[in-house]
Amino acid sequence: MSISAPDKINVLWFLPTHGDSRYLGTQEGGRAVDLPYLRQIAQAADTLGYYGVLLPTGRSCEDSWVVASALVPATERLRFLVAVRPGLQSPTLAARMTATLDRISNGRLLINVVTGGDPVENGGDGIFLDHAERYEVTEEFLGIYTALLRGEVVEHEGRHFRISDGRLLFPAVQTPYPPLYFGGSSEAGNRVAARTIDKYLTWGEPPAAVAAKVATIRALAAEQGREVSFGIRLHVIVREIREQAWAAADALISRLDDETIARAQSVFARMDSVGQARMSKLHGGRRDRLEVSPDLWAGVGLVRGGAGTALVGDPETVAARIDEYRRIGIDSFILSGYPHLEEAYRFGELVLPRLPLAHGHRTTAAASNMGPFGETIAGDHRPAVRASQS
Repeated sequence: MSISAPDKINVLWFLPTHGDSRYLGTQEGGRAVDLPYLRQIAQAADTLGYYGVLLPTGRSCEDSWVVASALVPATERLRFLVAVRPGLQSPTLAARMTATLDRISNGRLLINVVTGGDPVENGGDGIFLDHAERYEVTEEFLGIYTALLRGEVVEHEGRHFRISDGRLLFPAVQTPYPPLYFGGSSEAGNRVAARTIDKYLTWGEPPAAVAAKVATIRALAAEQGREVSFGIRLHVIVREIREQAWAAADALISRLDDETIARAQSVFARMDSVGQARMSKLHGGRRDRLEVSPDLWAGVGLVRGGAGTALVGDPETVAARIDEYRRIGIDSFILSGYPHLEEAYRFGELVLPRLPLAHGHRTTAAASNMGPFGETIAGDHRPAVRASQS
């Protein structure tokens, strides 16, 4: 099967509603994540021209729906990728929440369908289903949820849900509904993706592994007469000089001790998430095998669950690695970096202008502000524009 590479890509940033820091695994360099700080990040992403922001979900995070609702009025174009949780929410309630937030944001909502892969956390939320059952719930949930958002009246009696006269009185802005994003690396997850969702997400594995995932989902979707697009979740560490970027990567984990790493890895090991197992396997909890592919660094995954790899390098290198994933078939890149406010600016200023974006990004050529740009020299002269500036 030939792979069609997208001509243009969307780039999203990340809102760290579970915390932010300059150093992983320690309170040193920690930063309080409150509404003013999250507003700064969201407004920076909006101004810099990111397509949207991902809000994580789980008991370690502030609630994504509440945070997104608070930040919609503070932004203009930014989209919000917010999680629905089959098994935690009823599909009818989730559909009403979706339609409402899509309306009050004027169509700026994206939906991340999260099944959940930590049995301990699931138990704390009252979910005691095995891996296969959770994906059964997800697929049944999505059938009801999408029907409601299409404007249908739902009568449903299934294994996990019973709905009588389910309907929405106020529709979403986007039709037939906001785009559905979904990640799952197991066979069950792949089948749900192929049958129900719009964009399949993978965590940042080496390009060959991502290409294999893309091929698998494409084939499964084709069996259903469907097409699915693809996104990837990565961290980034970008500096103007390559050596500075790698020094920043080393600094990010410089406060980690072996006990902290071992404790984190034991938590990941209890999960029944295939995707988490694949992330952990990349480094095996060891510090001496962290560059798992050229310029792809797995140090974040020593203590962070989920996305655990970062593209590291100068702007040209990082842009080239992103293009490598684009050629595989990835059209959406959900990125983050520490601290998230500063790295949003670094990536937005150094790399976004180099990418074939499907959405606009900030340029200094806007007619509404012709300069001077940079601090005025001696209070009287504009700084010179160098040829390398874009």
